[in-house]
Amino acid sequence: MKIKEIVSALERFAPLPLQDGFDNAGLQIGLTDAEATGALLCLDVTEAVLDEAIVSGLNLVISHHPLIFKGYKSITGKDYIERCIFKAIKNDIVIYSAHTNLDNVSEGVNFKIAEKIGLKNVRILEPKENCLVKLVTFVPLAQAEMVRNALFSVGCGHIGNYDSCSYNIEGEGTFRAQEGANPFSGTIGELHNEKEVRIETIFPVYKRGEVIRALISAHPYEEPAFDIYPLQNSWIQVGAGIIGELEAPESELEFLKRIKKIFEVGCLKHNKLTGREIQTVALCGGAGAFLLPLAIRNRADVFITGEIKYHDYFGHESDILIAEIGHYESEQYTKEIFYSIIRGLFPNFTLQLSKVNTNPIKYL
Repeated sequence: MKIKEIVSALERFAPLPLQDGFDNAGLQIGLTDAEATGALLCLDVTEAVLDEAIVSGLNLVISHHPLIFKGYKSITGKDYIERCIFKAIKNDIVIYSAHTNLDNVSEGVNFKIAEKIGLKNVRILEPKENCLVKLVTFVPLAQAEMVRNALFSVGCGHIGNYDSCSYNIEGEGTFRAQEGANPFSGTIGELHNEKEVRIETIFPVYKRGEVIRALISAHPYEEPAFDIYPLQNSWIQVGAGIIGELEAPESELEFLKRIKKIFEVGCLKHNKLTGREIQTVALCGGAGAFLLPLAIRNRADVFITGEIKYHDYFGHESDILIAEIGHYESEQYTKEIFYSIIRGLFPNFTLQLSKVNTNPIKYL
């Protein structure tokens, strides 16, 4: 099996266009045409992690946090990142990272955290905006179903928990084929009327090229007419953070103790306890403090994230319980997501969860 097959599976689950603008998810180092000997799954790429891959004979390292975030004018081994680059290249190790694209998808990082906590009715806290577009095209009656199915097969028509969504209305189109044309119907030089179906459907804008290719391939006309409109709809399946509910309410202290145990937190930070019951939980793995106002507006009882600045704690005692559990701790189970994606598609492929604790923060 080639490494690119594994990469393709990861990108189908968490498409790279869904990463945030600051990010550098995707292939970091190496050639994906190489045969894969196995994959080491980790949160961060460090020299110790690469040594683990080398000893285990694995030539693919899949991480959550990208090794490379910035451009380099020289690589001299002056820091651990440059040394990792040297080591990976020298040992023919491919490094691939799925970061905020994995944060932003359904069943991604935040959904894994919610699963560990036991949340129900889980939904995206801050859905992506301006990511959806509408396709409108016109197809002869007899070929409408074929074209619709071609569009659905490449990702059109997903709305909430429904797929194959479209709107269809019958009408009549006109056209006159000019010299040099090869019309599907009608005669060159004569005005032609054709009973058609106007098909409307929705798709993520990053799939534009794939959708247009599918449309042109399936459409019977030599030059199919179509329009693409930008939409202001929220994309509720994709975005930052999640919110959900516990099966039964818990006291603040009971809840915090349970979180500390689940995520093996060395030092759980929180604001003042006020005696509220905890049932609605908002969370975001990593540095998610930017979602605190949205958690409050959605009337969450608690907001959990990996990092919060000192001043973000002020003034919210009566609004919400804030719990800071550590960046590494909040995302440590991301390896399990990688494992389930790959194992589900390639049951015999060698996978190994890294045993290296890469958390740079230590607690006395």
